Amino acid sequence: MTPSAIHIRAYEAADLPCLSAIWFEASRRVHGFLGEARLAAQRQLIEDSYLPKAETWVACQAGQAVGFIGLLDNFIGGLFVDPAAQGGGVGQALMAHALRLKGPLELEVYAANTQALRFYQRLGCAETGRQAEDSEGLPFAVVQLRYAPVLAGAPARAAAQGLTDPTIAPKD
Repeated sequence: MTPSAIHIRAYEAADLPCLSAIWFEASRRVHGFLGEARLAAQRQLIEDSYLPKAETWVACQAGQAVGFIGLLDNFIGGLFVDPAAQGGGVGQALMAHALRLKGPLELEVYAANTQALRFYQRLGCAETGRQAEDSEGLPFAVVQLRYAPVLAGAPARAAAQGLTDPTIAPKD
């Protein structure tokens, strides 16, 4: 995908099919260890509960949804970017938007999802803990992270990564 300006807007019900597809394709690539059947079951939960009930923000390029972030207060329930748009600043823009809205953020990542762990480490997230099991008690280790770049004394890094970019559209 050719890089273009990233616009972030609030989730709309019409986004559901596209965001579900983004979630599924990204999850198949980085959460393959969960297995196809588990991912299919999780997809149903994403469609029925998570996307419509969380505070979901959608990143668009050239009018097309390319990623989203779901917030539960200051907890990031999920951040997913279309694999074709990864590496183009979409994830950083979504993190910057969430940081402006909520301040310091908390999140969990599967330990086996090394791609996401590297992304969050590059942004300056600090590890706050680990669990041997996921939230359902299954043997999938998770890493708990905190994202507070300015509070951690890293405003220059945040600015250098575009995390203070004013071009993100505010929520109506």
